Amino acid sequence: MQRETDMEDALKLEHDGDIARLTIDRPEKGNMLTLEMLDYLSALIIDAGCDPVIKVISLSSVGDDFCLGRDPDGAPETAPKNAVEMREALTAPILGFYEAVRGAEIPVVATIQGRAAGFGCAAAAVCDVTIAADDARFSLPEMKHNLPPTAAISAHIDRSMPKSVAWMVYSTDEIDAGTARDAGFVSHVVPAGELYDRTHDVLATITSRNRTSLETCKTYLANARLMETPQASDYAANLLALVMSSK
Repeated sequence: MQRETDMEDALKLEHDGDIARLTIDRPEKGNMLTLEMLDYLSALIIDAGCDPVIKVISLSSVGDDFCLGRDPDGAPETAPKNAVEMREALTAPILGFYEAVRGAEIPVVATIQGRAAGFGCAAAAVCDVTIAADDARFSLPEMKHNLPPTAAISAHIDRSMPKSVAWMVYSTDEIDAGTARDAGFVSHVVPAGELYDRTHDVLATITSRNRTSLETCKTYLANARLMETPQASDYAANLLALVMSSK
């Protein structure tokens, strides 16, 4: 019961009309998340995405930093005995979050302030639209501890330029919001004082569209990149025809 309360305190879901607002509220921990919290966050995204009333999921956090990664205090009480157990215990919750965002039928919009490190950086990358303050900073610091950040890289794999990700991985340097935008995993950079107003405007624009059109755009963006150009063109025509014929 206490664990459930802790997770509900750390991860808040508010239904604001046709917007599902997910807020990470652990500023005293740099908004780091335990593995259990990642599972819970994924479940909230899946549920919100399946709600026919919701048109967009907003992901943000409270405090100076968006998210400084995974909370090591939430490691399994019993150490995994083999590679299979390690994958299930340590990486499945992280990969499950990425899958939840990608699998949601509607766009997930992230609002980034301060630092986004490790999982926080990957979460920013995997969201469909990422709005960052101009003083935001992004990093993949895992190699400082000789830990290959393959899970985080998987979040970037279809979002970011490979050379940019390689630089972040090998150098472990922080990059600024403008560089992250140039790398492809930040959509839009705004002055820090305008971050939440701009996010409000973007969410209002998205919710002014019908859900079917939003779903179609997300489906096409996810699948067409894997196709050859002729197949992508045919797929575009077929999806558009389906939407137009349903009106």
